[in-house]
Amino acid sequence: MTEKLHTPVIAWFDTHARDLPWRRPQAGPWGVMVSEFMLQQTPVSRVLPVYEEWLARWPRPADLAKEAPGEAVRAWGRLGYPRRALRLHGAAVAITERHGGDVPTDHAQLLALPGIGEYTAAAVASFAYGQRHAVLDTNVRRVFARAVTGVQYPPNATTAAERRLARELLPKDEGTAARWAAASMELGALVCTAKNEGCGRCPIAAQCAWRLAGKPEHTGPARRGQTYAGTDRQVRGKLLAVLREAHAPVPQAALDRVWHEPVQRARALDGLVTDGLVEPLPGGLYRLPLS
Repeated sequence: MTEKLHTPVIAWFDTHARDLPWRRPQAGPWGVMVSEFMLQQTPVSRVLPVYEEWLARWPRPADLAKEAPGEAVRAWGRLGYPRRALRLHGAAVAITERHGGDVPTDHAQLLALPGIGEYTAAAVASFAYGQRHAVLDTNVRRVFARAVTGVQYPPNATTAAERRLARELLPKDEGTAARWAAASMELGALVCTAKNEGCGRCPIAAQCAWRLAGKPEHTGPARRGQTYAGTDRQVRGKLLAVLREAHAPVPQAALDRVWHEPVQRARALDGLVTDGLVEPLPGGLYRLPLS
């Protein structure tokens, strides 16, 4: 069964894969790692301009490691989930200190870097170094849920059963496995999408368990929505925007102007301080972190 999936999906990928900068040879392992941090919960269209600026400014981990972590937060712009910027900065420092400035090839060493979990370690090892690892993001999980398990959506959180299935589906050959990881991810991003599955364009539609079952409706737990307006996330974003645009410490009054509700505003600011994204100073001033 596995080869019947591998061959058509990889052939489709060879023809339809997007030309993305982190897929080009000149991106190198660091470019792949930067893209993986940025693409978590953020669409490609928003990542592209920030990615290009980031790599132009910090082409190697050591270049980023020399800067204050607040500069990483500033350059992150409005990508969202800005703690990723701090984690990427921390990873750059560790790569510089532990690995001579080169992104490690070993999966265990990647996993030991700060801010890197199982998915990112597997993705970097696979996409940057062509190694054989199961790379399970939301798109891949959805493709596997439909094509193999026969359900519309995967569970809200990755399960042991999904990891086991991903390992079972992994091609034996290392190079083919790395290609399969990229191809199955692209298929989920472009064709087998969450809202509008394109079965007429899918290379494995004829053997998709969900389609063959008549596309039964999702019966599991309600899928989590991505609400933003009026949330603490929105307030945090507004507060960070003020600090990113300022190159000197910002008084409390300047932050107070960006959100009308004082309790929520204070909670959001406290959260930013706790997360290390904002540094409070004497006299009621705030800035992006310097250390």
